[in-house]
Amino acid sequence: MLFANPNATRTPYPRALQALMNIRQANESRQWLAHWPQLRATGTPLYDLPDLAAELGVGQVRVKDESVRSPLGSFKALGAPIALVRLILRTFPGHGFTAADLFAGRYASQLAGFSVVSATDGNHGRALAAAAQSVGCRCVIVLHAHVSMEREQAIAAYGAQIVRVEGNYDASVAHAAGLAQAHGWQVVSDTSYDGYEQIPGDVMQGYGTLAAELVEARGQDPAFTHVFLQGGVGGLAAGIVSYLWELMGEQRPTFIVVEPEQADCLLQSAMAGQPGAASGSVDSLMAGLACGETSPLAWRFLQPSVDFFMTLGDCDAIAAMRRLAQGGARDIPLLAGESAVAGLAGLVRLMAVPALAARVGLGRDSRVLLISTEGATAPNLYTELVGETPASVLARQRAWD
Repeated sequence: MLFANPNATRTPYPRALQALMNIRQANESRQWLAHWPQLRATGTPLYDLPDLAAELGVGQVRVKDESVRSPLGSFKALGAPIALVRLILRTFPGHGFTAADLFAGRYASQLAGFSVVSATDGNHGRALAAAAQSVGCRCVIVLHAHVSMEREQAIAAYGAQIVRVEGNYDASVAHAAGLAQAHGWQVVSDTSYDGYEQIPGDVMQGYGTLAAELVEARGQDPAFTHVFLQGGVGGLAAGIVSYLWELMGEQRPTFIVVEPEQADCLLQSAMAGQPGAASGSVDSLMAGLACGETSPLAWRFLQPSVDFFMTLGDCDAIAAMRRLAQGGARDIPLLAGESAVAGLAGLVRLMAVPALAARVGLGRDSRVLLISTEGATAPNLYTELVGETPASVLARQRAWD
């Protein structure tokens, strides 16, 4: 389904939103994150895929590959760590802590009694667990029934205590909040709710690093005309949209947010004109996007800026995973997980129907940005879906010329 957002505007970035998220704070977060050993020293690559562009009938397709951001395997490595550091700095204002020293673990003895908790579908929890291990505080991660054992083990490997609950992602969010209230722990979540916005805002601000790298990588090239962004609760989309909107103002690109058809909370929010809940089961193969309720904070940024919201099926994601893994004579093979390919799946779906492509302004002159948000964070599942192991895809990537 494709829905044109009637509230999307083309105005300068509003001051009210700039007070919440802005380029200055995004750049500060980027500087702090440079001290975390879990992140690569340079930004993630931005690949040009001319064969894919020709196949689809657009002028250019570029993919930013977040699978190599960190050993954690996803863009979430930008959000949870910076939110944890900012939380600690606010909680211990008189201790003289710095981001660099926190990431180096120099205050571990002083933070041994400090505990954080979060719900997750996998990647956010893994990033928070790794960050907590680095700074030396305790971390508890709440997982719902649909999170695989493979993802649980990846989180536990960073020393986090795992708590399992029945239900879906939203049930795990509620349980994490209850644990925090009962034990005096701090919730470090990537979704906001009533009375809880500062930390999700910090998480989203961390994603500004990705946008800053995109701007640097473009250099003197023409700007993107269309940017496809993953849905979920809306945090990634808000982090990217806010940066590019502030930078480009009225000349911002067309933003298209894509989410699973059974986890369509953002599309439902757009239709209702306010933060809402998904209309389906929320149980999607695209685990990182299987969210039932929109983050109200993220929605403040998305409602006035996202031009189109669309949904797609799990089968579309599988086909997109295989297409990126395949590569081409001029396209490097890419390792992209189930949630990473939502943008490509959306682009393929639109270009297959000329009327839909025309509706969103896609054509031969379009310059499209996709963000591959994760690699094979569940390697066994990736192998089952793609028919090839992550190691095999990476071997072909290294051999590609």
